[in-house]
Amino acid sequence: MPNIKVFSGSSHPDLASRIVDRLGIDLGKVVTKKFSNLETCVEIGESVRGEDVYIVQSGSGEINDNLMELLIMINACKIASASRVTAVIPCFPYARQDKKDKVCCFKLEVMAMRREHPILF
Repeated sequence: MPNIKVFSGSSHPDLASRIVDRLGIDLGKVVTKKFSNLETCVEIGESVRGEDVYIVQSGSGEINDNLMELLIMINACKIASASRVTAVIPCFPYARQDKKDKVCCFKLEVMAMRREHPILF
């Protein structure tokens, strides 16, 4: 499979290994580390110029750190002239946040309480 590179974030390296085994290619070299102020540093260890890059990073565990690591990896690949970068996110973070209708229900309840108990408000 020409022009394909698969990299793994730190959240799910086993999944990325299974994917590249199935595709018959090697897993891309990437080093992630934390600075003393807890900022994430990502170093892509091979050329991605003109390649289709897939980054496997789950949204489980340390969600905010994993999401930030994914964004930094995407940026690093785009800066290094990757043709296309695709994020493979098996567990999508923040997808279960309250929706608009939940907020509206809360507002309706407060309005009803105001009508019933005007002294409280």
